[in-house]
Order: sequence, then structure tokens, then C-alpha cells
Amino acid sequence: MKTQAAVLHDTGLPRPYSTSRPLRLADVELADPGPGELRVAVDAVGVCHSDLSVVDGTRPRPTPIALGHEATGIVDAVGEAVPGLTPGDRVVLVFVPGCGRCERCAIGRPAHCVNGARANTEGTLLSGARRLSRAGTAVNHHLGVSGFARHTVVDHRSTVVVPRDVPAPIAALFGCAVLTGVGAVLNTARLRPGESAVVVGLGGVGLAALLGAVLAGAHPIVAIDPVPGKRDLARDLGATLALAPGEAPELRRLLPDGADAVIETAGSTAALATAWTLTRPGGRTVSAGLPDPGERFSLPVTELVGQGRQLLGSYLGDSVPQRDIARYLTLWREGRLPVDRLLGGTAPLSAVNDTLETMAAGQALRQVLLPAATP
Repeated sequence: MKTQAAVLHDTGLPRPYSTSRPLRLADVELADPGPGELRVAVDAVGVCHSDLSVVDGTRPRPTPIALGHEATGIVDAVGEAVPGLTPGDRVVLVFVPGCGRCERCAIGRPAHCVNGARANTEGTLLSGARRLSRAGTAVNHHLGVSGFARHTVVDHRSTVVVPRDVPAPIAALFGCAVLTGVGAVLNTARLRPGESAVVVGLGGVGLAALLGAVLAGAHPIVAIDPVPGKRDLARDLGATLALAPGEAPELRRLLPDGADAVIETAGSTAALATAWTLTRPGGRTVSAGLPDPGERFSLPVTELVGQGRQLLGSYLGDSVPQRDIARYLTLWREGRLPVDRLLGGTAPLSAVNDTLETMAAGQALRQVLLPAATP
């Protein structure tokens, strides 16, 4: 079938992206789903820093590529050997398709699936196939999702069925921001009631991590971000204190020895260094951001060993999507995980470059594109 997708051909184009327009809406051919695959009519897709990292060249991916990985939609076609999915189901798309067979999947860590990571790096679906093309040239998939599109074909292991009554812009956020941020707190840091927590960086993932810290019963909770509006929202969401990056003395008065758990979501080594310095002896520093692959981080080994501290990486929040999305949706319904507060606004797919520029400027909350609303 023919559909429309936002395709990236060249990385590293200059800002503002609203002018250079690195993503171009294009008519593309979408092949029918193969065995184990299904087609989804995308009705909401979040704009995430991981999309921006491909555009600016920080996270190299094969081009041309149809971007977008935080999405939801309605199943409208199912290939052979797809268990438990039928047309009409609402699904949240997950950007690591756990194969269920590799060692990582076997020990309950599908976020680190070996075969899923390989497919994502190569720009294919889990089967190794590409279902997108334009003028006879294959178009690569982004993280097995390619959600900046009216329709997409995905492996069934990239999907989690959710109730139809969950609003599409909210459902989309569960595929990345919520899984990554809340998971970094609950699954990676394993934050316990009464422990102290700091969140460094208040993008979509950082604000979700803040919600996770509130949910875990942490106290006090400190949020750090340069944008005043994000700090105000953090206070509304339950932060005890919200500070600009240079306001360390005030934090030290509250937490003189540092926090039990510090979650870094800004995606820079400078932010990670800050997170390390704010972690108390015996505490956990969790990095959930994705910096430039060329960046390196050093730390005093005597602090790591002599103070019994932990430095932990967290990808997809160490989540088990089939388990965690259902749990988090229940908490959202009960008002204990107000994910809707993360939503900064919606726009048609045609505004994709404008939303990327807003994100690059660091001012926006989570923006969600509505492909079905695109003229």
C-alpha cells in the first residue's frame, strides 16, 4: 500500500530545523506484513530526544530512514503466525523488539535483546526485512517502529496491546518516556520508600522519572533543569525542591551527603558527572540518557570502591514492556502516575521539523504528532 512517512536522508543539517527541514514527508510504499508482523495505522507518536539524536548525527543510523519510535495506533492487518493480535486492537509500539530466544531475553531482560539491538542498528525489523521503500529504494526502519508515518509495519514483538479507551496521545508516551523514566527509578535504581532522589534533566524521560520517584515514596525529591517552566512543573508533580544546574549549595543544605539515587536523563557526560557528585556514599547513580557515542566519562575509583557506590546504565528503563505498560496504565487510571501532565501539545505530522526544533531548543514538554490529522 501507499502511505506517508517522514524520511531522513541527510544527517547533521543546520538548525533551525524548521528552516533546513531534515525530515521530508514522502509518499512511500509499505509492503504487506510478513510472518510474525502486523500493520498499524499510527494515530499518535511522541517526539523524543532519540529522534533528534539521529537527525543531528549524534546517534548514527543508516539512511534513508523513516524516523519515530514512541508511537501508538490501531492494528489494521495481521500477517501469518501473529499470536493474540487482531485488527482493531490498540497497540503501544516498543522500540526494542525482544526476540524471546536470546540469553538476555531468557533471563528477563528484553530491553537488552541481542537480536533486537542488531535489527535496530541495521535499520530492519526483527526478521531482517525492510517493508518500506520509495522509488524502488529501501527505506530503513527506526528502532523497529518508524512511527512518524500514517501506517507502519512492525514485528508483533514490538507491540503491547492496551485498552482502546486510552487516549492516543497518552498511550504513545508509554512506549518510551514512561517505560524509560519510570523504569529507571523502579527497575534500575530500585528506589525504596523514604530514600532520597535527584533527577537531572526534565525532558519527557526526566519528568517520567520524577513521577516514578513520587510513586516510589521517595523523600526528599530534587529536580534539576535550566528551564524555569520545567522546574515549576516538577514542583507541581511532587518535587520537594527544583533547582537550576548551578544551585548546588541549596541542594547541599537539603542533602549534605548527597542522595540515595540520582537519575541522569539529560544525555550528556557533563550531566552524568553532576549526577555522580550528587550521589551519597553507598548510593546509586543511574544514567538513562544517551550521549554522543564518542563521549567518555571518568570517575574517582576510590569513590566507586571505597564508598561502595554504584554506577548503573538504564536502557528502556530495564523494562519488561508486556508487564510494565499494563502496570503503569493501571497506576495512571488510579491517578497515581499522571502521565498526561507530561504532554506539552499535539501537532499534525507535517509539523515534524518544527517540533524537532522546539525540542532542540530545550523548551518543550513532550510533543506528540497526530499522523491521522495530517491533511
